[in-house]
Amino acid sequence: MSQAAKGARRTLIGLAVLFVFIFGLLSTGVLTNNTGWAPGLALDLAGGRQIILEAQAEGETIDQSDLNQAVQIIRNRVDASGTSEAEITTQGDTNILVALPGTPDEATLDLIRQSAQLQFRPVLQVGYSTITLPTADPAATSDPTATPEPTASTDETLTGTSPTPSADAAGDIDTSGVSEVANVVSSATTPSASATPEPSATPEATDTTTGATTAEPTNPSDLAWITPEIQAQFDAINCSDPNNQTGVDPGDPNAAFVTCNQDGVTKYILGPVELAGDDIATATSGPEQNPQTGAATGGFMIMLDLTGDGGNKFYATTQRLAQLTQPQNQFAIILDGVVLSDPRVTNPIPGGSAQITGNFTQASAQALADQLKFGALPLTLEVQSEQNITATKGADELRNGLLAGLIGLILVVIYTMFQYRALGAVTIGSLLVAGGITYGLIALLSWGLGYRLSLAGVTGLIVAIGITADSFIVYFERVKDELREGRSLQAAVEHGWKSARRTILASDAVNFLAALVLYMLAVGGVRGFAFTLGLTTLVDLLVVIMFTHPVLVLLARTKFFGEGHKWSGLDPRQLGRDTMYKGRGRVATPSAAAASDGPLTLAERKAAKARGAVATEDKE
Repeated sequence: MSQAAKGARRTLIGLAVLFVFIFGLLSTGVLTNNTGWAPGLALDLAGGRQIILEAQAEGETIDQSDLNQAVQIIRNRVDASGTSEAEITTQGDTNILVALPGTPDEATLDLIRQSAQLQFRPVLQVGYSTITLPTADPAATSDPTATPEPTASTDETLTGTSPTPSADAAGDIDTSGVSEVANVVSSATTPSASATPEPSATPEATDTTTGATTAEPTNPSDLAWITPEIQAQFDAINCSDPNNQTGVDPGDPNAAFVTCNQDGVTKYILGPVELAGDDIATATSGPEQNPQTGAATGGFMIMLDLTGDGGNKFYATTQRLAQLTQPQNQFAIILDGVVLSDPRVTNPIPGGSAQITGNFTQASAQALADQLKFGALPLTLEVQSEQNITATKGADELRNGLLAGLIGLILVVIYTMFQYRALGAVTIGSLLVAGGITYGLIALLSWGLGYRLSLAGVTGLIVAIGITADSFIVYFERVKDELREGRSLQAAVEHGWKSARRTILASDAVNFLAALVLYMLAVGGVRGFAFTLGLTTLVDLLVVIMFTHPVLVLLARTKFFGEGHKWSGLDPRQLGRDTMYKGRGRVATPSAAAASDGPLTLAERKAAKARGAVATEDKE
């Protein structure tokens, strides 16, 4: 067996292994009840959930650019949750329409409902809901400056991520201790000897008996922000009330603010806003590591990266907070007016990067990272309605689309069988293999990434039939050209493949680039079309390399195709060639083969040519 035949067999075995792997993995998901054989369907085919949000601008005119920015942020949130084929559009001058396919989980719905501005405020005072903890000491709650015991949420620590931070607008930075992770467990921490708290941040700014302010606050951590009105709100707030646990008015960003933690237990008095959501560049979650050894601790943390301006403000704030005692060294992260996290600051954090560590699970760390990353909405949005919606296209449209694809496939089969005869069977086999791989990949993407097939995506699959068939036609025609040049079929297959491969690669590259650009620039159903078009283009390239070419290499070594049977599609009469090499120095011409009992030898062919030349001279 030649090297070419051995290579073709190995390639086909590799394709078979890939095929078994795809459907073996899918079968595992089906048997474990984690997925089904059919891929998930998008909103236009399966219905879903619709939420209408109304922008609240508090008397100001709502700018369309802000509304468009809010749409993009919500789309980023939904995409991050793994939900695909969602429709997010503006409706009128103030509304945003969000339609999610299928039955979205509560975590995804909360990403849509919780759509207020993200805020970072310093903690001034911490307490408990009196209804939640009825055994609390009344004397402790009556003192407005009393420092309560730390809650579960105060186990979270905010630290720097780099031992060698860069200098910023504040000047040269003392790098000592910047990367140290301090797990503070006491209710009050004594500042380092070298740290001198700012006078305005000391408790003397407030009367500890009446709560009356004695001076104007000079920084966001100044206890002078705790006016009698603020203290009264703090004493009265009930965090066990569900209305105080989500969707709370975020308050005046330039004043003190009373709110609850999302746990429904802890309540806070917070200073003015120091950072907003647009100061965050990105946020990710991952395994927590020991800063000294680099070993995993078994917990999870959030990695926070800020913008240039946000990093400068963050450094200035952490310089101040690191010198204060608990709870004033805590930094509250607020979304929808409710505290998501309140990590302590143990050191000044320059460089625009930080870590939040604490009692996080993988899910809670990822949820907080998503909220930090996609929480910077330019508008406050209020949920106006929420309802289930039915499929706008439904089973009839899907059936019609699949029928159109089947008709197209049948037409391609008829054409290839008429044009290429038995060689058309290679095209049919290639289409079946491409269809099987594409179906398996879409089903796996539906299971693993939440991909949903829309009617536009089905259209992309139908268009792929023509793209796939086009690659085979290019290859077959190149092989025919080589046969017309007088090469044997085996040599024609190899030489034809070299030239056809360049054309196929160029054609598929253009198709894939078009699909990629369309996917990046489009939204909604058009992205579904672009996705399936790009996927099937890659599958086409895989199949033509790993199936079509190896199969043709092996068929060229069979008698039926190698000797140019009239039903093979490689008959010399069809190719317009007078002779065909038969091996061992023998050739055949159509006229000679018809007039004699067998093919002419090479010597007989030369003699025939000589006789023809002599006859021509005699006539002249």
